[in-house]
Amino acid sequence: MTAPVHGTVTVTRDLEDPPERVWAAFAELELRDHWFAIPGGEAEHELDFRIGGGETAIGVFAPSGAAEAVEWRSRIFDLQEPHRLVFAYELVVDGVRRTVSLVTVLLAPEGGGTRLDYTEQYTLLAFTEIEGQDEAHLRGSLPLLLNRLEAALDVRGAPARSR
Repeated sequence: MTAPVHGTVTVTRDLEDPPERVWAAFAELELRDHWFAIPGGEAEHELDFRIGGGETAIGVFAPSGAAEAVEWRSRIFDLQEPHRLVFAYELVVDGVRRTVSLVTVLLAPEGGGTRLDYTEQYTLLAFTEIEGQDEAHLRGSLPLLLNRLEAALDVRGAPARSR
């Protein structure tokens, strides 16, 4: 049995959109679908954005040609609209729980826009065959996810910029 790997990663972005608009991109499924979803033609995505609610994204993804069944499930623990969101999630791939994380998203007014701080405290439970790849993937995918958020905000009308 391999020992779990624990870590924390924080990514900060300065967005031109006000906190209320950025909050809506987290809170409204139609908007969230533009930047957060499991790839694949038959993916399911549900969002119950309230304390005690959560989100489920399920699909089949084949990044390397081999299909993987991916399940992402979260539970929301704290909402302070439009400034703070705290949730925990688990990532299950092919029936194996790979990651469990606690995430805090802070949105603060900054010069007419928003300062977004996304902090993820993760525990990696199951691993691929290449040592260190899973942690690198998690740390690398977070900035890419926030790039998608910025692009979704941009499509909705206001340009976004990274810090």
